[in-house]
Amino acid sequence: MKHPSHILVIRLSAMGDVAMTVPVLKQLLETYPKLRITVLTKPFFASLFEHLDRVQVVKAEVKTKHKGISGLWVLAKSLHRLEFDSIADLHNVLRSRILCGFLKVKGHDYYRIDKGRPEKKALTRSDNKIFKPLKSTHRRYADVFKKLNLPLDKTFQIDKQRLALSKSISTFKELDTTQKWIGIAPFAAHSPKQYPLKLMKQVIAKLNEKGVQVLLFGGGSKEKKRLESLAKDFKMCYSIAGKFSFPEELQLISNLEVMLSMDSGNGHLAAMFGVDVITLWGATHPYAGFAPYGQTEDQQLLPDLKKYPLLPTSVYGNKKLKAYKKVMHDITADEVFQKLKPYLD
Repeated sequence: MKHPSHILVIRLSAMGDVAMTVPVLKQLLETYPKLRITVLTKPFFASLFEHLDRVQVVKAEVKTKHKGISGLWVLAKSLHRLEFDSIADLHNVLRSRILCGFLKVKGHDYYRIDKGRPEKKALTRSDNKIFKPLKSTHRRYADVFKKLNLPLDKTFQIDKQRLALSKSISTFKELDTTQKWIGIAPFAAHSPKQYPLKLMKQVIAKLNEKGVQVLLFGGGSKEKKRLESLAKDFKMCYSIAGKFSFPEELQLISNLEVMLSMDSGNGHLAAMFGVDVITLWGATHPYAGFAPYGQTEDQQLLPDLKKYPLLPTSVYGNKKLKAYKKVMHDITADEVFQKLKPYLD
């Protein structure tokens, strides 16, 4: 079986999962210099792939012209014209399975990701928990490409890539481009994996004392207001939310010294560019396979598992246990600061 020259990669959502494809695609492109990749994803995520050569993005308009069965048929006919050799379905949900079925009718072979749902269920259940590290999502993506005869080296590392800053960033009066930038994404989608704001303020206060600029990242109108309120309490702390376009936020992230985040999408955005990421884990755990690419165990701060033996309680952090409500208080502000301290010199 020869190497395909052009593949279609399907990964529609969520942002963190889409961002996790980027290091793997970068490795593919470097390993196979004649390979071309078409990525099918949601329009908002197209910017994630702009810095990759030989990658084109097709935007899936799943709420309008590509909605429902008929919309997916329209999308399949459009994709068929791109003349790719094989399909890597890195999403494996009903929508992508239907789309792959339509493309199969058009003569295209496809391979799907194995998400390892039984192993993840065993890792997160309360009774008879099987607590062991599972295959990373990045490796699960790579396994799909191996089926396409595009095997990848397991030891691949991403070099740091600083994107050029736009004029609006360079001229933004609150940002000093000569200073070191520390990124913090202080919020998470689910409260069981949310670091207490009181403790996060202590971390920011310690960073303020060292004279570094702290950039706060987050999305949505509620988070924007909370980030603005948090930034006002400190001299060199600025909320980025709503001030720049998403491509510009990626430029800022690529120029960070380090990103501090929960188990959330912003950590994966930083890892895309080879930026070091310090992650704080609550109800979830790196063993489920969602640690940012290239991150070491030393960069992961977790609660005491002897004190909280049921961790992780879920894969995504959406399961609440009353006795575990304060699980993230177990990680002290000083512990977090000590992980960030090497990046301040």
